[in-house]
Formats: sequence, C-alpha cells, structure tokens
Amino acid sequence: MTPHSLSHDVSGSPGRSCAGCTACCVLPEIGALQKPADLPCPHCSVGQGCRAYDLRPQLCRDFLCLWVTDDALGAHWQPSQTGMLVYRQGAQLTVLVDPSRHGIWRSEPHAADLLQMAQKTEAEGGYLILFCGETVERIRPFISTAAQT
Repeated sequence: MTPHSLSHDVSGSPGRSCAGCTACCVLPEIGALQKPADLPCPHCSVGQGCRAYDLRPQLCRDFLCLWVTDDALGAHWQPSQTGMLVYRQGAQLTVLVDPSRHGIWRSEPHAADLLQMAQKTEAEGGYLILFCGETVERIRPFISTAAQT
C-alpha cells in the first residue's frame, strides 16, 4: 500500500501542510495503536505518510499540529525541520521534542518563543509542558523583577 500524504487533508494556514512531515506519527505516545513515544507508528512510512490512512484511529483523525493550523507559530517551528511538535490538549499546550534533537528548544529563536507561548497560555488559564525523551518540563513565562516591585 502506498503511504498517504496528508498535504491536502488538513486545513490550516495558507502555504502550510503536513507534506513530508510525520512527526505526529513518531513523537507522541498513541495508546490506541500501542505505540510508545519517540518511535514510529507501525503504519508510518517516515517522511512520507500513513500506510493505513483510511483505518487510522479517531485520535489520529482529530489531531491538529499547531504549526499547520496557526500562523502565530513561525515558519522556524516546522516539525520536520526542528524535531519539535506543538499541539493543544485542553488547557495544556504540549511541545514534544525528538530526543535526538535534545537542546534545540533551549536555543534561539525557540527558547524565546517558548517563553512567549507560556506567557500567553498561562494568561488564558493554561500551562505549557515540554517532553523530550525522559525529560518533562513545565515552561513558565519569564517574570521580570521590575514587574514584581
């Protein structure tokens, strides 16, 4: 079976698509498929798409990568380039980082963006959690000492 490219199935920001990206098939744990985090789904043809697209679980059908759906996430956040996947789960903004790219989230411009995302998310009553292999970290917005006085 030929892998199904998602480039035309996800409505998102103009000029953005899933084409060539399979980060959502690799980074998250997918219980419905008994797939652990950071390993490709058994139906994934890495870099191409899903070989069981028509039979994929509802969780996969409903998944929305913020890079595809939200222009506010800059082009430098493209998951296939960064190894980072950003998505919402209710009040939680989740960032999954490919363990082989450990540390990319601490470099610029990503570090500053994460602080801004954390600030916006917390202002809306949520929180930002980052997962990278065994590392789980809540990213909190920077609070200047001037703002505390």
